[in-house]
This record gives sequence, C-alpha cells and structure tokens, in this order.
Amino acid sequence: MSQTDNSVGAIRIANEVVSIIAGLAATEVEGVAGMSGGLAGGIAEMLGRKNLTKGVKVEVGETEAAIDLYVIMNYGVSIPDVSWKIQESVKNAIENMTGLDVVEVNIHVQGVSFEDEDKDEVVVEEEGETTEVHRVR
Repeated sequence: MSQTDNSVGAIRIANEVVSIIAGLAATEVEGVAGMSGGLAGGIAEMLGRKNLTKGVKVEVGETEAAIDLYVIMNYGVSIPDVSWKIQESVKNAIENMTGLDVVEVNIHVQGVSFEDEDKDEVVVEEEGETTEVHRVR
C-alpha cells in the first residue's frame, strides 16, 4: 500500500487499486485478447473485464511500484510491439493516477488467442515460471 503524508493528512492507495488501473490499461491496448489468471493446473483461463485484478501482480512501496502482467495476445499481432504498448500504457496510467514511480512493467505472454470459422475463441498456452523478488523501495 502506498502512503503519502501532507499537512492535511495521509493518502493511502491500496494495492488492489494499482492492480485495477494496470489491468484496465493493459486490456485497452489493441492486440490484447485478455488477461490470464495464471497457470494453475496447467490451464490458463481467459478473463474479461469483470475482474481486472486477475493476471496482474503488483508490488507497491511508498513511492514506487513494480507490475507483472499475464496476458493472452491475439493471433497475428507483433508480440514485442504490443508488449511495449502495454508497458507504456500501464506505466503512464499508474504514474498519472497515483503519483507512484513505476520501476518495472513485466509482460508475461501466457497464450495466443485466435478465432476459428465458428467464431469460437481458442487459447494456446505456454507454461512459465515466476520468481518472487522485491523490486521497489
């Protein structure tokens, strides 16, 4: 939780608020099919906008934040280009709305989504490992 003290009182920003801002900013980028809830049991589920904190992990210090986003991309997009746009969008949104300095926005591409002839979405998954490291002050 971020806390700022001033002459009038304290301002506290909950980690979940930072997660929601990051999730919304990420899903608004063209080329992002959705957020991944993780690889529990080897299955990544695609989530809509109802739960914007899924697929988002934040570490918030007093003045800094580090963000990890687990995304599913649309088939055919340039993954590096879309990832860069996500990083810029998330960094700008969090810094503008909270005043926190964003030190990292890490993108973890968990799958690719494509539509078949019947317009049913199919998700191809790729497993990965994450490690916990404190990155903010």
